[in-house]
Amino acid sequence: MFSTLAPILLQATWETLYMVGVSLFLATALGLPLGVLLATSGRGELLEAPLFQKLIGPIVNATRSVPFIILAVAIIPFTRLIVGTSIGTSAAIVPLTVAAIPFIARIIEGAIREVDGGLIEAAQAMGARPLQVVSKVLLPEALPGIIHGLTLTAVTLIGYSAMVGAVGAGGLGDLGIRYGYQRFRPDVMALVVITLIVVVQAVQMLGDRLARKADKRNI
Repeated sequence: MFSTLAPILLQATWETLYMVGVSLFLATALGLPLGVLLATSGRGELLEAPLFQKLIGPIVNATRSVPFIILAVAIIPFTRLIVGTSIGTSAAIVPLTVAAIPFIARIIEGAIREVDGGLIEAAQAMGARPLQVVSKVLLPEALPGIIHGLTLTAVTLIGYSAMVGAVGAGGLGDLGIRYGYQRFRPDVMALVVITLIVVVQAVQMLGDRLARKADKRNI
């Protein structure tokens, strides 16, 4: 039985890792600057832009409050516009990315706000410009917290990828539904669950290790 399922399981695992990896990369690329601006654009802050705070903050909160499966269905027209279809592994990356962007933005905002304000004042006293303070002080100091947050996001996306797998996106969720649930194969369901646990554990261990290396207190 396992020899028959092994190629299918490997393919499904690869599809899940592909969906999660690409969506995490895209969401980080878009969520990072958004998070920095949310953390530094308040009145009297480094990149003061209170209007931005008033406009973008509620949008980020609203997006985070929408259940993922509803979001995935609601943006189907947008998904079709981007990738030409709403079904398949590549199509699933769109809702996964959209769901992760505000999550990552708030994580980065929180990590940056934890940085000691004295470091910012010291950098400004030395003549550093706002963008230099962000790149040389805020982001390096907040890096361990950001890595922990991205690890949490990756684990969350693995769960989300299983949800979209139930509606034809491929991956481990699709394998569990088609080969396990619909064919009354609890052994397949158990195998999928075990694989998901192993993947999540591996991601968490990697994230924890990277965060420890980035933490200057451990040097």
